[in-house]
Amino acid sequence: MAVYTELSLAEIRDLLTAYDLPACTQADGIRSGVENTNYKLTLEGDTKLILTLFEKRVSAADLPFFAGLMEQLAKASVPCPSPVRAKDGAVLRQVKGKPAMIVTFLEGASTSNIESQHVSELGSHLARMHLAGQGYAIPRANALSLEGWKAIIAKILPRADEIAPGLAGELQTEIAFLQSAWPKHLASGVIHADLFPDNVFFAKDGTLSGIIDFYFACNDMLAYDIAICMNAWCFEKGRDFNITKAKLLLRGYNDVRPLPEAELEALPILARGAAFRFLLTRTHDWLFPVANALVTPHDPLEYWRKLRFHRQVQHHGEYGL
Repeated sequence: MAVYTELSLAEIRDLLTAYDLPACTQADGIRSGVENTNYKLTLEGDTKLILTLFEKRVSAADLPFFAGLMEQLAKASVPCPSPVRAKDGAVLRQVKGKPAMIVTFLEGASTSNIESQHVSELGSHLARMHLAGQGYAIPRANALSLEGWKAIIAKILPRADEIAPGLAGELQTEIAFLQSAWPKHLASGVIHADLFPDNVFFAKDGTLSGIIDFYFACNDMLAYDIAICMNAWCFEKGRDFNITKAKLLLRGYNDVRPLPEAELEALPILARGAAFRFLLTRTHDWLFPVANALVTPHDPLEYWRKLRFHRQVQHHGEYGL
């Protein structure tokens, strides 16, 4: 989240005339984050909402997919933002020439101190989200899967060794392996695809209170979403894999949506693929930073280390389940 487009309180109040909402008493720009402009709106009666202006990365053509998905998930009691419909029934507006959406506000906060309860809660809520997304009518392909990886590699390969000697060769070796070994015919549906700790809110008692930032969501293998979470949540800051956290994540998921044997057997390959995906995008962002970006790109080598760990895993039991 960030503020690229400045809006006055008067401009926001003018926007809200299209909605059946109380008057806005305060609008606070949310300065953290990267991609879009976000304001926290406080309305009379202390109702809070989030106004997002979509700036660059998110394609306007994809916005109906994201809005409809959040609405379906929220109706199924998944704790995620729900779009607020205007008087004309629309969820999307234009603000200063940019698509905009107002969504409900979620209490809680993300955590950098990941504990056992957090990963257990994450696993069960991820499974609930997968089940609640079944039957969602609007498709969206995963642009950051095998075909998308090839395009990124072609761009970064000539400079990859600037990050670490030998990285270019390993990228070529890994994509060749994944193309031959990537699982097929596993259960698919809508996945979040970016469920990192900063996209999950917890209440003070450790219960999960919100899942946000659905702007990488797409259709793909459900178990691939689990593999992304394993990479994001189950390595310690010293980069060691925490099998206890992985066990809790997988058991939390399995208690809600039992994992078929084929998905379990595919986890080591999917975890390699998930590590590879973030190694590629982080390498790209490191080598080709966006001008005037508000944050420093993430370290690509973190995911090189994670990829090398997953290469050693021969059986899903080594992840704790």
